[in-house]
Amino acid sequence: MRIATFNILNGRSQHGTEVDVSLLQEAVAELDADVLALQEVDHLQPRSGHADLTALAADAMGAPHHRFVAALAGSPGATWTAASGDESPDDAAYGIALLSRLPVTGWEVTRLPAPRTGVPLRFPGQRLPTWVHDEPRVAVAATLRTPYGPVTVANTHLSFVRWWNGRQLARVRRALATRPRPLVLTGDLNMAPDRAARITGMHPLAAHLTFPADEPVEQLDHVLAEPALRARSEVRWLGVSDHRALVVDVDLG
Repeated sequence: MRIATFNILNGRSQHGTEVDVSLLQEAVAELDADVLALQEVDHLQPRSGHADLTALAADAMGAPHHRFVAALAGSPGATWTAASGDESPDDAAYGIALLSRLPVTGWEVTRLPAPRTGVPLRFPGQRLPTWVHDEPRVAVAATLRTPYGPVTVANTHLSFVRWWNGRQLARVRRALATRPRPLVLTGDLNMAPDRAARITGMHPLAAHLTFPADEPVEQLDHVLAEPALRARSEVRWLGVSDHRALVVDVDLG
């Protein structure tokens, strides 16, 4: 079973401002994943041509089972609120998605609040830090029916705030405690591999630099498993996003 995780930067290239939907679909098709975890996904946003990026990705990979889960309702940078899950399918939103070629027998969503206060961040070219408020986050898990029995795959995109994303990851781990095993947790965790493994107690299935895409210097994107699984892994630079896609071929047998 091939599992891939990809922070798509709402379909833009690393240094571009325009969304090329056809390029995104080509990238998704090239991954040829059975299960695909996407982060920074736009849903009917003006900046991405009001496209449903989840549905387009599902068409590109041939995934009949998929779910977009909003973290924000409205448009980032304009008018938005924390998503509750009660939004209309016709509302603009932003969040994550999980797509599967394999049958899905159940879904579970875990909402992860943002820090209550802003944090100081220093951006390139700035002498003094800027106070930034992070956004709420979310995780989604699917129970898959496979020839080897049920498998749970979860996707999340955690905060960039170090002291907060560890709490979020621990909360996701607790939410998945009763899901069928094997369990695969994937996504942009915004932390290094050793810390992700320590917080979850899970086994990393891939060790590759993923960010930034053109000259990666750190691994922010992860695939972890419980129990440990045999796997082969690689990264792909696809011309979309400021992240490289992380691809893991898991041997369930």
